[in-house]
Amino acid sequence: MQSSSKSLSGGLGDFRVRLLWLTVFRTVATTLLLVVLAVQLTARSRETPSWAEYTAFALVGVVYLLTLLTSIWIRVGTPRPSLGWVQIVFDVALAGGVVTLSGGLESPFAFLFSLAIIGASVLQGRRGAIAAVVGSVATSSLVVLGSGRALAPRQGVEFGIQLLAQVLIAVLAAYVSEQLLRTGGRLSAREADLKELTQLQNLIVSAMPSGLLSFDQERRVTFLNPAAQSILGADASAVGREIGALLPGLESVGPAGTRRTELQVDTPHGRRTLGLSVAPLAGRGGTLVVFQDLTEMRRLEAELEHIDQLASLGRMSATLAHEIRNPLASMRGSAQLLASDKNESDASGRLARLIMREADRLAALVEGYLTLARPPPPQKQRTRVDQVITETVEMLKADPMVAGVTIETDREPVEGEVDAGQLKQVLINLIRNAVAATQGKGRIKVTAQAPAGGRLRVAVWDSAGSISPEDQGHVFDPFFTRRPDGTGLGLSTVQSIVRAHGGTVSVESSPERGTTFSLDL
Repeated sequence: MQSSSKSLSGGLGDFRVRLLWLTVFRTVATTLLLVVLAVQLTARSRETPSWAEYTAFALVGVVYLLTLLTSIWIRVGTPRPSLGWVQIVFDVALAGGVVTLSGGLESPFAFLFSLAIIGASVLQGRRGAIAAVVGSVATSSLVVLGSGRALAPRQGVEFGIQLLAQVLIAVLAAYVSEQLLRTGGRLSAREADLKELTQLQNLIVSAMPSGLLSFDQERRVTFLNPAAQSILGADASAVGREIGALLPGLESVGPAGTRRTELQVDTPHGRRTLGLSVAPLAGRGGTLVVFQDLTEMRRLEAELEHIDQLASLGRMSATLAHEIRNPLASMRGSAQLLASDKNESDASGRLARLIMREADRLAALVEGYLTLARPPPPQKQRTRVDQVITETVEMLKADPMVAGVTIETDREPVEGEVDAGQLKQVLINLIRNAVAATQGKGRIKVTAQAPAGGRLRVAVWDSAGSISPEDQGHVFDPFFTRRPDGTGLGLSTVQSIVRAHGGTVSVESSPERGTTFSLDL
């Protein structure tokens, strides 16, 4: 039913176009006919025109008016194919009337029958041509019979030639009309297919998750699909800009047609890793760039690599724990005995106590190493996270190193399923790192957001923003530190505890926005 409606709609549209062009042609022809009749009447200024000439002029004028009305109807109305048959009958009758009133067989307007046949072919194809030629022959015969005069041999031959010409014109016009209709139908079908393919292509390009853009020989962007706009943080106004403004460093990739490569790009959403390929646009002199955002994939790969490192670290730490703890305990016990037998001022006693302190420091380092490699499973329970943050901050404010730092916290109650002790350990490490980054004279803010979609977010921000982009990918690596007095285990421990909670930790840092460690638990 839908295809039938579409076919009918297409047929009506095609008929409307043919009727419009025929009306334009008839308007021109009628105008010329009026001019000829007017010149003919004017040329006989000294003679009184006959009623037949006046009638012919009036008839053509009425046709002219009706043609104008038909053209208006075509513009505002919906003409039906039945109107074509009315036009054919009207054209044949008009030709017969004008010929009869302008001299019959000797009329100079006998060609109007041929125009009527051609118009019928245009409107209704072969059937219209047959109907028009039958009507023309019949009308011509009536004109001859109505004259009441016998045809001379020469006139009979001329009349026969006119009838034969009308038949041949009908055959030729019908053939040409049918060919044009078939060609027009095929073109319409191809145009409809091309339109559907174009729409499908646009839908595919708009829905594809990969970014796609093109630029011309002047390196001006000519197209971006929605995925490209989303990845690059651009909009439609980017069309016309220089490609280097969107993909800086693209010229280092190589000429179009090179194999797939990766490119680091700074966008309004941060630094992105793009996997892209470049291809020439054949015949247009431009270049096509197809790319994907590999930032998250590369982050996951780095995280998996880090997990493998921690697994290896755990296996090694389990082996070394017994090898270090037992001798260390013996050394500390011996030093403690030596210290108890000596006076406070004795040099041997001072050395023994120094050994004890260093042994305790090594024991703490081994304990932190073990905690990093194999953190204890968290004992989760419903906890007021904002209270844990407040208690941790109040405890750290007693440290003289924090005296010059302004620490802000959330005041709204936030609850979550966490291990309060381990969360406090995480906050201590992060806040101490923030204090060291601000060098004891900046601002720190600790916030917690209520769980959304089952995720609790805790963030520690400092105003320093001192972590370089190169270091941001290594801050959670064991023993990685830029502080002279740091061990490089604090942030690694934070990451281990967060992962034990089934969460993730990330860092963003710049001198303009500061540094933010975000925990999603």
